[in-house]
Amino acid sequence: MTKRIITFGTFDVFHVGHINILERCKSLGDTLIVGVSSDALNMSKKQRNPIYHENDRIKIVQSLSFVDEVFIEHSLEKKREYIEFYRGDVLAMGDDWKGRFDEFSDICEVVYFPRTPSISTSEIIEIAKSI
Repeated sequence: MTKRIITFGTFDVFHVGHINILERCKSLGDTLIVGVSSDALNMSKKQRNPIYHENDRIKIVQSLSFVDEVFIEHSLEKKREYIEFYRGDVLAMGDDWKGRFDEFSDICEVVYFPRTPSISTSEIIEIAKSI
């Protein structure tokens, strides 16, 4: 039986922390499905547009050999629908979301991974703006 892992993120200003979490996600199963936040969703979550357009972020994530499928996440409220549509056995997220998605444990296993210390897209953007 194939184990399908689903995760979500913006994946803007792609960095080693993104690689680390996606590799950890893939280690849980056979198929890794990644929902990339749309530009509009990112604006609603973070009150700023991503640096890279959603099509570019999708292309970056699709290029990773351990990622099997990528789609655009249009709404945080549709997480359950996405998990069911893509038949996710495991929802894996960074631990900055710890507890936030426990409600989906009725349809899949929910796993939170520690983030890579000392790196985040927001931090990189702030450093770049200060230069």
